[in-house]
Amino acid sequence: MGEKIQLRAADGFALGAYEAKPEGQPRGAVVVIQEIFGVNSHIREVADGYAAAGYYAIAPQIFDRAERDVELGYVEPDMGRGIKLAFQGVKREDALKDVQAAIDTASVHGKVGVVGYCYGGLLTWLSACELQGIAAASSYYGGGVAGEASRTARCPVIMHFGELDAHIPMSDVESIKAAQSKIKVYTYKADHGFNCDHRASYNAESAASAKKRTLDFFAEHVG
Repeated sequence: MGEKIQLRAADGFALGAYEAKPEGQPRGAVVVIQEIFGVNSHIREVADGYAAAGYYAIAPQIFDRAERDVELGYVEPDMGRGIKLAFQGVKREDALKDVQAAIDTASVHGKVGVVGYCYGGLLTWLSACELQGIAAASSYYGGGVAGEASRTARCPVIMHFGELDAHIPMSDVESIKAAQSKIKVYTYKADHGFNCDHRASYNAESAASAKKRTLDFFAEHVG
């Protein structure tokens, strides 16, 4: 369904992205922000899913500034490599520049929603607070969001967390709820990464519920 394209950030950096187009006129656009595993087959499938729902979808390759075309799996060595790339290889401000480039590209197709997972869940929240042109944002199990919970979003936001997630304890989720009373924070009887059907932590019921909530949210705010 999709293909690889090139984006250019405001500072001139060129990065890759996966683009998926719907059949017919898009109802809007969705920027899909990767996990720590790069724009791998799972993230491409996520983008394809939003295209199948009628949206123009684009997933920027956030790691390109450190290493181009990174696609990792879910074994321990890949996880360590992904964490290093996310939190040491790419500066946060540069990652947000690249997300903005994807938003700008997507905006020609209508209003833009942003959805992100894990590392991308954190970037989704930061994007909602700092970037331009976002109509709505859906953050999945964003590690580090609790430490940024005092920020003010520029658009409507929803969040999703797993109640069995050892990486993001429920005490962090409660602190987010306390700091952001206007944001709907959903929790699920699931582990970290519950949306990814390539991982052992995948939970089909929770993934389906979170996807429906996200699609309903985007239908309301994006199109």
